[in-house]
Order: sequence, then C-alpha cells, then structure tokens
Amino acid sequence: MKKITIVTGHYGSGKTTFAVNLAVKAAAEGKSAAIVDLDIVNPYFRTADFRDMFEEKGIKLIAPDFANSNLDIPSIQFDVVQLAMNEDCLIIDVGGDDAGAVALGRYAEELEQFSDDIDMVYVINQRRTLTTTSDEVTALMYEIEAAARMKHTAIINNTNLGNETTLEIVDGSRKFAEETSQKTGLPVMYTVYPEDIADTTDAADKFSANICVKPIWER
Repeated sequence: MKKITIVTGHYGSGKTTFAVNLAVKAAAEGKSAAIVDLDIVNPYFRTADFRDMFEEKGIKLIAPDFANSNLDIPSIQFDVVQLAMNEDCLIIDVGGDDAGAVALGRYAEELEQFSDDIDMVYVINQRRTLTTTSDEVTALMYEIEAAARMKHTAIINNTNLGNETTLEIVDGSRKFAEETSQKTGLPVMYTVYPEDIADTTDAADKFSANICVKPIWER
C-alpha cells in the first residue's frame, strides 16, 4: 500500500467494503491507519457504520458530521495533509459515481504534493447494474475522474454476488477486468476473493476480503 489510497466506483460496486477491508489489513500489519468516509451522497451504507470495529482495531475514522443519523447533510471537513503526515496509511472512501467524486475534487490540489505516494483505485463489479461491460465501466470511470480532478492508477476487480459468490463467478469476471484494463491502460491491482474461497486459488493478484461484512445496523 502507498501512503494514500483513494477508493472510487459505481454505487454497489463494493468500494466501501473494500476500503474497510484495506484498513483492517493495514492495521493487522501493524501500520497506523486512518479512513475517511467521504461518501456524502449515500446515507445507507457508509464507512462510518463500522465505527466500533475501527475503534477496536485502532483505526482512526473521519466521517461526515451527520453520519449514522437521520439527517443526510453533506458536511465534512478534514485536514488531508495532516492525516497523511501522521498516519502510515490513509484510505479515502469516495461516494458513488461522479456525484460522489465531486467532494474529492475539493482536495485535489492538496493531494498533489503526495502524487508519488497515492493510488486512486477504481472498484468494478460486473454483477452490478450499469457496469456489466467494459465499455460501461470505462465511461463511468472517466466521469468520476472529471468530477474528482484526479486520475485513477489501478483497477480493483470486486465482482461478487454477496453470500452467493462462488469461485466461478470471480474467475469468470477476469476477462471483463482485463478488457477494462486494456481500454483504460490501467493495471488490475487486485481481484477480490471472499475469505471462504480465497484459499482455493493461488492467483497472484488475489485479495482476500470479507465482502459480506455487515455494518452496525445489520448485525
């Protein structure tokens, strides 16, 4: 992991769950980690829903002022430079599509000073509506970049069907991910496998994750 990892993607692609798993893995490796919940668009599934787990694992959480309340007011302020200087890993979970990326655009200039130590990853899930083809996900990626005023550096293939995910579903999505890689010129950094089937593959780009991890209100 680089100093800063920015996670974007389509609504329901699993970007928040990936960001959560990334933070947990960083902490497990003994790194100081902070995660910013920059999703000011969707009030239903946010990084802030995992507040208790983050506290338990020593992960710092920066969330919108009204996260986990009945109000959905887009209000968040954080010092991205200070966070990046103080933590080994800073993970920024961006809201879905180009609408969510607008909030990231506010910090584009400040993030420029860390340009050599930033990964902006684009999470794709072939099993989600509107992102079933490489053409669809590529078009959306460019819309996100325009809104964020930043460029992606890699792709995360997070194709899954939640609890119904099988090895065949993940492996079957590799062609889709490679087509997206060829169209965008970006490498596939990880292919995400659920923890319960991750041991059945020796893929070099394997990222084992609990893709069905549930937020506080579903436990």
